[in-house]
Amino acid sequence: MPFIPHTPAETEAMLESLGLPDLEALFDEIPSALRIGALPESVPEGVGELALSRIMHERADRHETPLSFLGAGAYEHFIPAAIWDIVTRGEFYSAYTPYQAEASQGTLQLIYEYQSMMAELTGLAVSNASLYDGATALAEACLMACRLVGREVDHPRVLLPEAVHPAYRDVVRTVLGPQSIPIETVPFDPRTGLIDDCWLESRLSTSEAGVLVLPQPNFFGLIERVAEWTEAAQKRGFRVVGLVNPTALALLEPPGQWGSRGADIACGEGQPLGVPLSLGGPYFGFMTTRIDCVRQMPGRIVGRTVDLEGRPGYTLTLQAREQHIRRARATSNICTNQGLLVTAATLYLSLLGPSGLRQVARAAHARTRELVEALTGLPGVRPLFEGTPFFHECALTAEKPAGELLAALADQGILGGYDLGEFDLKKPASAWLVCATEMRTAPDIARYRETLERVMVRGRAPAPPSRHPVIS
Repeated sequence: MPFIPHTPAETEAMLESLGLPDLEALFDEIPSALRIGALPESVPEGVGELALSRIMHERADRHETPLSFLGAGAYEHFIPAAIWDIVTRGEFYSAYTPYQAEASQGTLQLIYEYQSMMAELTGLAVSNASLYDGATALAEACLMACRLVGREVDHPRVLLPEAVHPAYRDVVRTVLGPQSIPIETVPFDPRTGLIDDCWLESRLSTSEAGVLVLPQPNFFGLIERVAEWTEAAQKRGFRVVGLVNPTALALLEPPGQWGSRGADIACGEGQPLGVPLSLGGPYFGFMTTRIDCVRQMPGRIVGRTVDLEGRPGYTLTLQAREQHIRRARATSNICTNQGLLVTAATLYLSLLGPSGLRQVARAAHARTRELVEALTGLPGVRPLFEGTPFFHECALTAEKPAGELLAALADQGILGGYDLGEFDLKKPASAWLVCATEMRTAPDIARYRETLERVMVRGRAPAPPSRHPVIS
């Protein structure tokens, strides 16, 4: 256990043993501009573990967990208890890094199994060992596709639909911008919420070959005509990147079967596969591709081989990374994978199997249909896009600003959805995005409907005073 000084005498003894004149010298590496000086007055004195544990239990008992209908890129799915019980075992939780194959066969085999599952799920030949999250996976996929197009085109451009998650689009611009890769925003049809047919057809016909990103489902939860656009884009020399929800792939056509050739690359966020919401992370990104594109794939890839005695073994292969032999010619500065979360995803997919994942996807779709039917039964509430199929998210609009409605719902313990007014999506301030997974029940949906009906009539009631005790 590290020694933690508690008294002035202990602090003095620690400084003397370190050869430092005072506590300021202990932190002299921190620039003065970054220091806050004395502790803020609002920070209470520390307490012991027992007292803090008692306070946390009191708060947990007092406050009900909010009922969540949020989505927009992070989804509340049921996670069997066995998954994280196994993930936190020592051999996984503190596994040896897979640089030395002879010391990490278990880790390498697990990643290989994960890659095999993701390749089968997306219908493509090869998967890497994961990336940081869905947004960086999309940015890396765009870079990879640009390298593939760049063999024939000097300055490939990326066609990025406005119906891609706005945060993902920000990350793509941040990563591609310094490399002078032009990005064109593909608008969506305001009537359907889908990619604007006329605009994209015109751009594919008149512009030099580049990269087309196709979300499935898109940010509004709607089902795009990806097979049609993949076929049209590839005939004109474009590379296609599919941005997909892994749960939806249990029901929808996988990227490897889009059009006659399939998408060149598929990527997305792996959080729905056994990873808890965790206040926004950490999550993991996945990426798969066709075999002819594999040498441009970033990150780690684990391969299966045999030793001199013919026994199966696993090793890292095709590591086109900056810290290995490629150096300046590396495909990416993504230099690791999310090993612990990949372990959870592998266990999740193994325990559910193909039929279990289909059941989860069907249940999520069914719950969302029930939710939309219940809410649009209220006066003034209607779908933002009429007649467009969706998976497990749907955009709604009402006669009051969405921000006000969602705040009033939150006061009543319901996270009612995602305010689309937070992004510049050319949508009215009354629009919000709702989501339901297999976690939501008929009573949950009824409670949402009843509460929304009340707040639409009465408005937002004053929030109750905070009952949090002051730690002392």
